[in-house]
Amino acid sequence: MIPIDLIQTTAETLMDKAAIEIPQDYLDGLKAAAATENGDLSSFVLQAMLENYEAAKEDRRAMCGDTGTPRWYVKMGNDTRIEGGPVALEAALRRATANRTNGVPLRPNRVHPLWRTDHDNNVGIGAPEIEYGYEPSPSGEWIDLITVHKGGLFGTDYRMLFPSDGIEGIKRFYLDSLVAFGKRGLACQPAIIGIGLGGCKDTCMVLGKRAACLRTVGDRNSDPKIAALEEELKELGNSIGMGAMGFVGKNMVIDAHVEVGYCHTGGMQMSVHAFCLSSRRAVARIYADGRVEHRTDPDWFTPYQRRETVEWQPEMEAAE
Repeated sequence: MIPIDLIQTTAETLMDKAAIEIPQDYLDGLKAAAATENGDLSSFVLQAMLENYEAAKEDRRAMCGDTGTPRWYVKMGNDTRIEGGPVALEAALRRATANRTNGVPLRPNRVHPLWRTDHDNNVGIGAPEIEYGYEPSPSGEWIDLITVHKGGLFGTDYRMLFPSDGIEGIKRFYLDSLVAFGKRGLACQPAIIGIGLGGCKDTCMVLGKRAACLRTVGDRNSDPKIAALEEELKELGNSIGMGAMGFVGKNMVIDAHVEVGYCHTGGMQMSVHAFCLSSRRAVARIYADGRVEHRTDPDWFTPYQRRETVEWQPEMEAAE
């Protein structure tokens, strides 16, 4: 059984890491963009951000003044037991969010949509969001905690496409979204762009956000055709003459990730999500024996998460 105190202390550590330490995969992608950028203002922004990341890590301060809206992704093995059960787990994550909002500190961004009530701790009705996933392996008791501090305003769009729109329709909406993000200041670029295809409207939005926030730079979809589309979308997004923060340049997209879900036969839902220029995520796996392993790759989209069949057999994963 996994102790609830260990879950909370680990969650608080993750809140610090996400706010302060940029993941290495994204940092490498940003450095690669800076090395090729030739737009004056875009180059200035990229260099300023790289210097800011170093200062944040050295001073142990949040890397961006707007620290986004903290959210949690929780994955656990089939045999996992948690002290106090799922209610205790969610309470621990809410306590960790409140404690580190005032401890890092993070900007308290969460308010009631109508009354603008602010508890000064990023906790409220439905906040922070907690999403769940499960895995049949590895066996034993373990739980993955993933925190993402996602910008909570713009940088997201949705459209109901139709099967006849095809790949070209996907590309059109993708470019429309990126141009709008850049021209209207709706996202902080360059960023990891997540594209959700299919599902219902709500699951399509979830797929796109997870594609942006839970995959690392350079990771490719296990479907070769989707992987090729990801490469094409990355190149396409960097060909529109926009760079950092929408200024003239050629590095608007650090990477493009596509995730799909089966949808109604008459439609093809699509969502586009830009993660933040400060790509804030942190991950830890907690074991029942007290071990805690920190990493930066959420490893969310396993073969099990992308399964198409009714039943799941272990040999399916081994064949991937």
